[in-house]
Amino acid sequence: MIVLSVGMPRAGSGWHYNLIHDLMETAGYDEARDIRENYKLQNILTEVNCNIGVLSLRRLLMVTVPTLLGKNFVLKAHAGPTIWSRTLAALGLLQIVYIYRDPRDAMLSAYEYGQRSIEKGRPNFFSHLTNFEETLDFMTDYVHIWEGWMAEKKALIARYEDLLTDYDTETVRLIAYLGLDADDDAVKAVVEEYRPGQAESGQQGLHFFKGKMGRFRDAYTSDQQVVMSERFGAALKKMNYKL
Repeated sequence: MIVLSVGMPRAGSGWHYNLIHDLMETAGYDEARDIRENYKLQNILTEVNCNIGVLSLRRLLMVTVPTLLGKNFVLKAHAGPTIWSRTLAALGLLQIVYIYRDPRDAMLSAYEYGQRSIEKGRPNFFSHLTNFEETLDFMTDYVHIWEGWMAEKKALIARYEDLLTDYDTETVRLIAYLGLDADDDAVKAVVEEYRPGQAESGQQGLHFFKGKMGRFRDAYTSDQQVVMSERFGAALKKMNYKL
């Protein structure tokens, strides 16, 4: 079995992935990084969090090989669903958990993260975002991906804000979906390790910088907020965010 942790960029997807990864380790799942090395998957799985990228037939077939040989592991992605991911889910070879965030906060976080990386001399995936328009177009693509995952009946859907504000309820949902025992001491230990607030104590894997809700209201001008409402309006309503 492969558990695929999919997320909107800058929506706590790294935090969510590491939480899921460590929860599944309590059930005997293999370390994803070992799978990448042992099965020569370095060309399709990134070094950080084993991100598979696009869910193409070729990539999914390559990661399915170790599964058919008895290996179970957790991978990460930001891409949208495909006929191939649906097929593996229908066959019982793939479980999918998707997390999203208010796209206005996500786009702000993406821009800031990219600019910080440039200042440090270590450009990253977001460094090409140099202005509001580019960042708006970038996040629009991921709102379309959100729409795709919302239509997937077999996926567990989570919101970043709910995980922050009602962590216990959200982790109960997650544990049940993954088929784990919520009363198991090892499971409880993982839940506590990734509880919001641990970032301040130096917990690795949470990938927080600011992580606050609604920061876009202070960071963007009134005109920019109108543009975002026009671009994301229908989706924001479905996501239960205020315009």
